[in-house]
Amino acid sequence: MTASPSVNWGYPTTVRFGAGRIAELPRACASAGITRPLFVTDAGLKDLPITTAARGLLDGAGFFAEVKANPVDTNVEAGVRVFRDGGHDGVVAFGGGSALDVGKCIAFMAGQTRPIWDFEDVGDWWKRADPDGIAPVVAVPTTAGTGSEVGRAGVITNSATHTKKVIFHPKMLPAVVISDPELTLGVPPKITAGTGMDALAHCLEAYCAPMFHPMSEGIAVEGARLVKEALPRAVADGRDLEARAWLLAAASMGAVAFQKGLGAIHAVSHPVGAIYDTHHGLTNAVFMPYVLAFNRHAIASKAARLAAWLGLARQDLDGLIDWVLELRDTIGVPHTLAGLDVDGARFREMAEMAVVDPTAGGNPVPLDVEGALAIYEAAAKGELPAPR
Repeated sequence: MTASPSVNWGYPTTVRFGAGRIAELPRACASAGITRPLFVTDAGLKDLPITTAARGLLDGAGFFAEVKANPVDTNVEAGVRVFRDGGHDGVVAFGGGSALDVGKCIAFMAGQTRPIWDFEDVGDWWKRADPDGIAPVVAVPTTAGTGSEVGRAGVITNSATHTKKVIFHPKMLPAVVISDPELTLGVPPKITAGTGMDALAHCLEAYCAPMFHPMSEGIAVEGARLVKEALPRAVADGRDLEARAWLLAAASMGAVAFQKGLGAIHAVSHPVGAIYDTHHGLTNAVFMPYVLAFNRHAIASKAARLAAWLGLARQDLDGLIDWVLELRDTIGVPHTLAGLDVDGARFREMAEMAVVDPTAGGNPVPLDVEGALAIYEAAAKGELPAPR
């Protein structure tokens, strides 16, 4: 395999993958039917050279960078105003998962008249939307984690209730993705670690979810292997282009795979991020071994198969957990919630939020309040919980 292959993918959307392919941004916009793009990114990327260079490829594009690390509804509302006032006909979403989610939601909400919460991923609420009012999106990830570039949803925090909500519509799927690993070379080690563990969480939870979806399951397994091979390398050497390319692929694979479902890693992480404003991927990484242990009875046989594919010395669930613990230690992930500055003051409140999170339903063991509370307490103590 070369350091960074150049290929076109069609699953689930068009992906232009390879080093230097950001140069194709104008053509990507043209193929998506975008002539007056709004360039959406986050405040941290706003003035960086990669952003300036990408914007320079688009003549007369609008610009919006009011995006928080854990984006809120007011970010989307402000972006929609800029989109409408500027007469834009599409969005270039450039950045990590937050910028991609907000960019997709701006494009989605630009032609809607109902409030954003009417389109939460509940039942068939997405059918309330006017599909003709949804603008096209070109997505350009600059971190390798959420895989939002190939997703049909955005995670937005309700600023009134401090709860994370998933906004969904099939037409939120970006029309074109540019996955250029060169854009990720400057990502700091801590963010590389957190985003990479987010990709791993997607793969592990999709693999363990009980829904029958062997296509997604196979993608999740290979995505996990790519993270195993590439993440320690990318954290140790941020200029390792091959490792960066593998992580970008793994991130998209994880997002494709979790069509099958997510689970308690995300369900318990979302309240922490909404209340304490922690990094999503890093929060997932902290909870990962505790949730694997919690789900022991339901995932033991599948974990053994995955451990074998990953080439672990011990090919069972305990071997998988040991590898996760070793990986976290190698790349600097905290072992307990104290490392995220999260104490136990709101554990029960967060447990009640976790069980109604839309990701909870995909957990292989039914998640109730006491179970979620047990995971929080285990992650605070640094001790694996008793399995359910």
